[in-house]
Amino acid sequence: MPLLPEIVEYIDKYLRVHEIVDWPNALNGLQIENSGRVTRIGAAVDVSTRVLRHVVKKDVDLLIVHHGLFWPGLQPVTGPLHRQLKLAFENDIAVYSAHLPLDVRPKIGNNAQLAASLGLKSTRPFLEEKGQLIGLKANASRPRDELIHQLRKAVGGPVKAFNFGPKTTRVIGIVTGGAGSDIYRVASEKIDTFLTGEAPHWAAVAAEELGINLLLAGHYATETFGVKALAAHLSKRFKIPWTFIDFPTGL
Repeated sequence: MPLLPEIVEYIDKYLRVHEIVDWPNALNGLQIENSGRVTRIGAAVDVSTRVLRHVVKKDVDLLIVHHGLFWPGLQPVTGPLHRQLKLAFENDIAVYSAHLPLDVRPKIGNNAQLAASLGLKSTRPFLEEKGQLIGLKANASRPRDELIHQLRKAVGGPVKAFNFGPKTTRVIGIVTGGAGSDIYRVASEKIDTFLTGEAPHWAAVAAEELGINLLLAGHYATETFGVKALAAHLSKRFKIPWTFIDFPTGL
């Protein structure tokens, strides 16, 4: 049976966690350690009381998430945080968080996985953030309606489409999560169809002004890919079963 330190060391190196700068509250890496025992991996987009209670039911002792415990910032260990920590400590659950390191990772990253699910090939990194190119773009001539249908299928849910660009795409850009506010920077890359999770209201107006297609497939839905792929990768490497814990936020 592999021990937690061995798995954590591998993930840290595999995702280059200590090399990639992120928002401080991401706190990438091991956020809670356990006794060292790892028999089942859980993957979730977010850590929450509801997720942790489900983790307990599934006998998961290593939870991998995209958004960790400390997104709200510095806070006293009371209320929700106290409840979450108590659940983790009493049930010997380790929590590992990976935000930008998981977004930008080739093959198993959120963007790479979404691009692959849409059949996009020869993708190239673009859109710098925190010293990293966090998105992917690809030259792809595809009917817009067909792309929207494929995107709905890939995320398993609705897509809000602002169809102000060409009916046949030329350059598609993907940045999973909440990257809609980057629409002007995306358009400057000659991208005519921008896929992301969510956007502020003004981004819909900007899409019309810029003459590009803006496709919003859900912040949560577009970020399920990476944690699933990472958990599957670890499962194969360390011979440990894994499960996806699915609690959509509605965003």
